[in-house]
Amino acid sequence: MDGRVLSVGEADEHASADDLLLWVLVWSELAAFGILLVGFLVVGFIQADAFAAARSHLNPLLAGINTLVLLTSGWQAALATRPVASMATRRRALGLAALFGLAFVAIKFFEYSTEFDVAGSPQFGAFFELYFLITGFHLLHVAFGSGILLLVAWRPSPGNITLITTLWHVIDLVWIVMFPIIYLV
Repeated sequence: MDGRVLSVGEADEHASADDLLLWVLVWSELAAFGILLVGFLVVGFIQADAFAAARSHLNPLLAGINTLVLLTSGWQAALATRPVASMATRRRALGLAALFGLAFVAIKFFEYSTEFDVAGSPQFGAFFELYFLITGFHLLHVAFGSGILLLVAWRPSPGNITLITTLWHVIDLVWIVMFPIIYLV
């Protein structure tokens, strides 16, 4: 913005454009991850034995811990959106959401380090290629989102808080769907 005061009509148009952008981002993220997960399920059906063998090398306990970490992060992000919360409380909640997001990243890197030695085996078919593609794509979203959470915690505004927390909840939702498909099915 150029610092000028917007009229009511201009403010409504600006808010409407922001809302449209937000929903385009949300639906594009859901579509991208949806396509990846459907592809994973289809290939998993075709290569059922290889996928079952590969899953035995994953660590569902670490993934479960990461699920709790990400849900805790989402809870902190939700606290930042409460209208009764002071700006200091919102900033603290956004900062904690980011820190939990970065904890997710650290745990995921540790998990990856335990999986790289078996990932190249041809007996596992396409499992690990798809696994690293999908979880890596999600990991990039968590890392980038954590950075944005920190930026918004540093310079908060109601619109920015709404935008990043909505996208953060989409990242949470994607993981909640990914976790059972990749680790448990």
